[in-house]
Amino acid sequence: MNEPVDSAAVAPLPAEALALEVARDVAGNRIVCTSLGRGQAAWLLAAERAEAHVSAWFLDLFQMEKAVAAHGSQPPGLVVSCTADLPPGPFDLAVIPLARDGEAELSRDILQAALAALAPGGHLVASVDNPRDTWLHGQLTDSGERVRVRHGTDAVAYIVTKTRPPRIRDFSAAVVFRDRDRLLTARTRPGVFAHRRIDPAARHLLNAVDVAPGTRVVDIGCGSGCVALGIAARDPAVVVHALDSSARAVECTRHSAAANDLPAITVALEAGGVIPEPGTWDLVLANPPYYADFRIARLFVAAAFEALAPGGTLLVATKRPQWYLDTLPQAWLNVAREEVKHYHLIEAVRS
Repeated sequence: MNEPVDSAAVAPLPAEALALEVARDVAGNRIVCTSLGRGQAAWLLAAERAEAHVSAWFLDLFQMEKAVAAHGSQPPGLVVSCTADLPPGPFDLAVIPLARDGEAELSRDILQAALAALAPGGHLVASVDNPRDTWLHGQLTDSGERVRVRHGTDAVAYIVTKTRPPRIRDFSAAVVFRDRDRLLTARTRPGVFAHRRIDPAARHLLNAVDVAPGTRVVDIGCGSGCVALGIAARDPAVVVHALDSSARAVECTRHSAAANDLPAITVALEAGGVIPEPGTWDLVLANPPYYADFRIARLFVAAAFEALAPGGTLLVATKRPQWYLDTLPQAWLNVAREEVKHYHLIEAVRS
């Protein structure tokens, strides 16, 4: 057995800690793990089972990069990936910790993918940070498999042994929307912003923008890609580069660009705000999330500043405008705000 990873600085959250504790008692050398934090279950199982092949799977590149940085080293049997779907397997053991406030449809999607990826006789260990859980237990019971329970102080874990192929439901959706004279279809999936709808902020960004032929546009945090699709559809000479840290968002946007015959859209999986050909873009559009104390908004703004040519424009849709109004004037020109149906459009010019 290899020496275990020193996880003191990256202690797992309760659901992942319990899932790891249970998984240690389950046999299997082909293992796939998701994570609520920094991949602790995957790193520790890979370190403790020298003969194992362990996949640490992330949907978000930022979370994956944080996990890699937190551990500092990687056991030989560990493969870390950020992809739109769970690695295909087959696996002997799947370790899936979930958060009680997580997206229900995404949780269902991941659970069915984990069961599908298991070899016959393989084991699923699923947990949630709710010791009084009934929802996750019900989802697993609906699979038709026997469900065993392990209670913890702050979480509960379930063990399922696969005896039959699971029923597979397609959780993707097609969102049809109109921009100007073009009817467009965006593919969305659980975990992608915004699933099964066009977000109102995306609609406000599209309504606020006019682009001339040849305009070079960046869509930061593209989500399902509705903004990128709408802008690119207005003129074949408009160039759009869309980026997101979500592997599923990137997959959906690429799929939709091809399905709508919009070859001028390029899409990148990117967590650090790196944009090709910095200093050459005319317009940056963004709808940053509100959590993380504006950390993501700060990253978006910095990336936009690097991407834009002097005189280029940043346009942000937000429900919380004050941070932008306080921050942007320090480095941007002509900062302005317009309120539209409970949203605020913040415009600023690259100095």
